[in-house]
Amino acid sequence: MASELAFQICSHLASIFTVPTHPYPPVLDLLVTELSSTAARNGRVFLYGVGREGLMVKALCMRLSHLGLSAHMVFDMTTPPITAADLLIASAGPGGFFTVDALCSVARSNGGRVLLLTAQPETGSCVKHASVVGYVPAQTMANDAGGDGDVMKSRPLLPMGSVYEGALFVLFEMVVYKLGEVLGQSPEAVRARHTNLE
Repeated sequence: MASELAFQICSHLASIFTVPTHPYPPVLDLLVTELSSTAARNGRVFLYGVGREGLMVKALCMRLSHLGLSAHMVFDMTTPPITAADLLIASAGPGGFFTVDALCSVARSNGGRVLLLTAQPETGSCVKHASVVGYVPAQTMANDAGGDGDVMKSRPLLPMGSVYEGALFVLFEMVVYKLGEVLGQSPEAVRARHTNLE
């Protein structure tokens, strides 16, 4: 039973990456390009997301640090100011959150580049603040209801925003793998940056 559920979930998440995203560039390529460009100019990476998608973003922040980038979660006490050399990666699966709108606006007004991850690139309020948009075509809470507005009667395996959040986890693992190649980071170098205060 557990292996069957795991297979269904993994298959569902894998199918997200077969959906065409035109006119938006493939999100994996976009993230690797933006992050490697930021590293090349000695810029810092700032990251933000709300709720469970924020937890996925936090995991990416950790791995970017392991890859040798200067990576910071917005609202951490040691997060420096954003400047023109820097990149903000923000996630707004349903397309818009007041906090994400405000943070993206502040980043842009200070010259920072903004990469917005979203499942709603056409209707989301955050898109207007983005330098580039990473389209992740996965179900979020924004499209979790039936056509008449009633909550779906069948119990979904991945409820609410879980499809988007799971897709972010898979996407970020692919990004870390590809970016490690681009930056020439060996597994030993990455491992050496892991905290020993545990």
